[in-house]
Amino acid sequence: MSRYRGSVCRMCRRENMKLFLKGDRCFSDKCSFDRRPYAPGQHGQRRGKVSDYGIQLREKQKVKRLYGLSEKQFRLTFGKAEQKKGITGTNLLVHLESRLDNVVYRMGFVNSRIQGRHFVRHNHFMVNGIRVNIPSYVVKAGDVIEVREKSRKVQAVNEAMDAVVRRGIPQWLELDKDGHKGTVKSLPVREDLTLPIQEQLIVELYSK
Repeated sequence: MSRYRGSVCRMCRRENMKLFLKGDRCFSDKCSFDRRPYAPGQHGQRRGKVSDYGIQLREKQKVKRLYGLSEKQFRLTFGKAEQKKGITGTNLLVHLESRLDNVVYRMGFVNSRIQGRHFVRHNHFMVNGIRVNIPSYVVKAGDVIEVREKSRKVQAVNEAMDAVVRRGIPQWLELDKDGHKGTVKSLPVREDLTLPIQEQLIVELYSK
């Protein structure tokens, strides 16, 4: 699968919001978005008027980059959300939030979703006592996610757990910090997702 190898800070500037792609750096004075809160490039500070299609496209790109998905992955995820009962936009966000790489980030085991995907792929986590190394694995209510015994001494994991107080744990998750594990109390609802996302714009974009 193709991977973006450029500066991830440019993504935040392009989408005009912090995507928290670099962990603790996003909360420090070194954050590029805080220092240069405008789009990258020679003409970043004087962008022209954006069309309705442009607004919809930017919203899709923002969510796609926030969760670290490729275009193909995002379109497949949207297709699954569309097939479920309920509101398509809400289904999409709930599905994205329920991905294992996002859940380990939300629980505070890693500092970013990018790091979460990397650690999941390298077998650092177990779900209900079974090793899972698929970042797109979708968790269910009642699932217990824990750091594997041999991974509990990894410095990056312990540093992330010490820093999780800064961003907090969502209500739909429960963390046992001493036991290096967390529980999915329930699947998230739209009210639990506090990021400024207008999912209806994405639905409109893919409905054309």
